[in-house]
Amino acid sequence: MKNINYFFIILTVLFITKGMSALPRYALRMGAQCIDCHVNPTGGEMRNSGGWHYGMRSLPLVSPREGDNALNMSNEIGKNIDIGFDYRTQYLYSQELQKTTFQKMQGAVYVNAKIMDSIDIYANYDFINAFWEGYIVAHILPNSSYIKVGTFTPDFGVMLDDHTAYTRGGDLGYLFPGSRPQGLIFAPGYNVSGVEAGYNISDFGLFTASVGSPVSLNFNSDPAYTTSIKFSPVIANTLALMFGASYMTFTGPLQYSYVPSGQKVYMYGGFAGFGISNFTLIGEYDIAQDYIQQGTKSSALMVEASYLLFKGLEAILRYDHYQPITSNNDEKLSRIVAGFSFYPYSFVEVIPQYRFQFDTPTVKDNAALLQFHFY
Repeated sequence: MKNINYFFIILTVLFITKGMSALPRYALRMGAQCIDCHVNPTGGEMRNSGGWHYGMRSLPLVSPREGDNALNMSNEIGKNIDIGFDYRTQYLYSQELQKTTFQKMQGAVYVNAKIMDSIDIYANYDFINAFWEGYIVAHILPNSSYIKVGTFTPDFGVMLDDHTAYTRGGDLGYLFPGSRPQGLIFAPGYNVSGVEAGYNISDFGLFTASVGSPVSLNFNSDPAYTTSIKFSPVIANTLALMFGASYMTFTGPLQYSYVPSGQKVYMYGGFAGFGISNFTLIGEYDIAQDYIQQGTKSSALMVEASYLLFKGLEAILRYDHYQPITSNNDEKLSRIVAGFSFYPYSFVEVIPQYRFQFDTPTVKDNAALLQFHFY
């Protein structure tokens, strides 16, 4: 029974290895902004027309050519409605249990309706994990800045596609409310209902601020306040930079975190990265004050390097580190994630990956996976 429970934990930890977020390394490599490829101004989830065509033509090893009927494909229904989806499944191996399994991971459907040139109504639902979001985005402020109203994920840090990174949702905290979190609060499905405002700073910066109540905790938790600023300049059309900082405060209880009722948590951190030619490097470091218990600090670190070997194949190496209580060196988690992202054809991604885990106290819990992504 103990082994079965451990196996369930490992499965649920890894079933969201790839989530619904954007790929910041693509933005760095292309010297682009999140909104260039996504409906959401802060990135992630549904691809707009630019992102859809990028995924069809620029990412894969083999893409439609002149004369192919696929070139006439579109994600548009009529003139004003766009659709999209992400489906993911994977085969994984657990070193600790010496077992393998197949998993269904994500089955998300997206719809966006453009009711005016400057106003979008967006919704998504994941049928496998029962995660959903829906909001209206109005680009009615100066310099195409916006107001977002509805249910959404707050803009904090680097929105990696792998939500098991400790700077995002981590491993177990959101699955077992009675256990100590192993990562920050941004697990898939964490969102708030409220308002977000975003101001574009020229064409290379974005400042966001939001206030919202965690979903499913109406009247049980104070609103969460989040602010972030990011700069993405490009130097001499060669070197793309990204740097910024985020701040968030919320009061427990929280849906995906073991934070006692009434306990106020402060999270803050910085991030930076660069892209030059086929290489990108991204890093983030965050502090969470009074997160595990009153009077303590927690820290989370992520560093990701990627290199485009040739069109369609990318090598990725990431280091994660999490210390639940910074003053206690007897408990900390570290891992190295090594793998590839392979796009053999349009809208198909294959991800082989191995995870080397280095925990204190020591546990042999490395993992390997082979993931298939259709979008």
